[in-house]
Amino acid sequence: MQTDIKAVKALANFRLQVELTDGRKGVFDLGPHLQQPSLSALRDVAYFEQVSVFYGAATWPGGEDIAPATLAADLLAEQPA
Repeated sequence: MQTDIKAVKALANFRLQVELTDGRKGVFDLGPHLQQPSLSALRDVAYFEQVSVFYGAATWPGGEDIAPATLAADLLAEQPA
C-alpha cells in the first residue's frame, strides 16, 4: 500500500511539517532540493508557504510537487512548534 501525505504545513527555513497516511509525522528539509530548476520558484518564502496536499503529494499552485515517497524517505523527527 502506498503512503500518501495527509497534511502538510510550511515551516521556517524551507522545512515542511508532514503527516503521512500511515501515521508517521515529521519534518522534511526542502532546502537541499531548492537548487533543482523545477523547484526554483519555492525559494520565494511567500510562495513556499502556499503548499497544500493534492492527490497525496505536497503541491504548490504552479504545479511543483514533492512525491510522498521522497518525503517519507527523508522525514526527520517531528520538531516542537
